[in-house]
Amino acid sequence: MLRKVTLAATVASFAVLSALPVQANESHAHIGHVMTKWKDTPDQKGFLPVAIEEAKVAETHAGLAASDQSDLSSMQLHSRHVLHALDPSVETSGPGAGFGVLKATEGTHSHIGFAAGSDGASDAVKLHATHVSAAAEAVLKRTEEVKTLIAGILAAPDDKTAAPMVEKMKASVSAITIGEDLNGDGSIGWADGEGGLAVAKTHMGFMMDAEGLQ
Repeated sequence: MLRKVTLAATVASFAVLSALPVQANESHAHIGHVMTKWKDTPDQKGFLPVAIEEAKVAETHAGLAASDQSDLSSMQLHSRHVLHALDPSVETSGPGAGFGVLKATEGTHSHIGFAAGSDGASDAVKLHATHVSAAAEAVLKRTEEVKTLIAGILAAPDDKTAAPMVEKMKASVSAITIGEDLNGDGSIGWADGEGGLAVAKTHMGFMMDAEGLQ
């Protein structure tokens, strides 16, 4: 009887253990946070897609700001719209989603770091995380530079003072998205401050391919 009870208990315990979910790869979870889903982003999208979408809004309004450089009020209005898309904690209303390039890129940078630092992270994750992190850092730096430019545009007393800053803002916002060929070699890489959100997305794709996630 004792043997039967022990065997039954063993079988029951095994059944319970078998029903438990398999522990997910932690690095893959953080890759998902970057590319697929996060709890408090617009529509719970991944950080990087949100950053790219907000950057598109910023690009549109940077172009509108530069479209009539004789109209100070138009340049300033659309510069505010750029600022909202970059950092809605500073400019609270505008055409962006209300999350901002800055916050979404910070999330990208943090979670790709978590992925690389996870137990069992593969060499591919560690390699491409370095590239994504470098591109994200370049984006964060440019975003702060654009915010400084916008402060100057908003303080400008006339159109002639604002216009050169608007042109520089437009170019810098474009570089947030695509990056910038700083060394003149004809290509935009992930290193040396060249990378933009598009570079980060490319290297996330390499990482996900290597991990069988797409």
